[in-house]
Amino acid sequence: MPKFHWLFSLSVCIGLSSVAFPVRGQALLPYVPKLDSERLEQQGLELLQDAIQLIKFQQYGLALPRAELSTQLAPESYESWFILGSLYMQQDQLDQGIRVLEKAQVLAPQQEEIMFTLGNAYFQKGNYQAALKKLEAGLKLRGNAPEALFDLGNTYLKLEQFSKAVSAYEKAFDQEKSFWPAINNVGLVEYEQGNVDKAIRKWEQALSIDGQQAEPQLALAVALHNKGETKKGIELGEAALTLDNRYADLEFLRENLWGENLIEDTKDFLATPQMQAIVSRYQQEPLENE
Repeated sequence: MPKFHWLFSLSVCIGLSSVAFPVRGQALLPYVPKLDSERLEQQGLELLQDAIQLIKFQQYGLALPRAELSTQLAPESYESWFILGSLYMQQDQLDQGIRVLEKAQVLAPQQEEIMFTLGNAYFQKGNYQAALKKLEAGLKLRGNAPEALFDLGNTYLKLEQFSKAVSAYEKAFDQEKSFWPAINNVGLVEYEQGNVDKAIRKWEQALSIDGQQAEPQLALAVALHNKGETKKGIELGEAALTLDNRYADLEFLRENLWGENLIEDTKDFLATPQMQAIVSRYQQEPLENE
């Protein structure tokens, strides 16, 4: 088992508070109990298991301090750092998450899951070149990873390398035929390149996989409305906002990688009297998932 150092500050405080000093002035070192490093490491790994169980129940706030302590008790365990970094990311503490995940990668340089998670973290920070480097390195180790391929496609999209983005999305979908977001995002790329009919077919395909998704439904509504299919567009737009009214927020659409061409057409679509009436109805309700 790996060896590690442990800070004795708490034990020293306990020792100092329990020692009866003699009346005569003489030096006396407080008693510090001997700590078994292997036992401490085992405790750290047990805490990590507790954290993982809490994560399964989405109890992230309770999992975080356990994971933090686990890294102290078992600092040579890359799993502890990986779980902690992932929890920091979940809490939107991206800088801390990246720092901790980089530590995990030092301990396990060939662990592709760490690279994938780092790639996602760097993407969220807007450091797309760093994201690209991590994702590509991880995919060299394990190419059968649809979520990582999807992140790679998103990264290429932000870098305006559209053909590479489409290729990554299509590979992700080939590996997981229920992965509708990959097909949805191919539609986003096609629309930005002026290939409206191709985009429409991709969003229809995404909805054939899961008809209860607001994003492809609204994108399809905008595209059809822009082509003159007004009634169908309004029907789909209302259905999309019924599923998730956050899609009436243009900033939310940008966060979901909608390009400026689609954003402009969506702005016009939402400004129509029919959609204004629908949007105003939802503006009196809290946004979904707030």
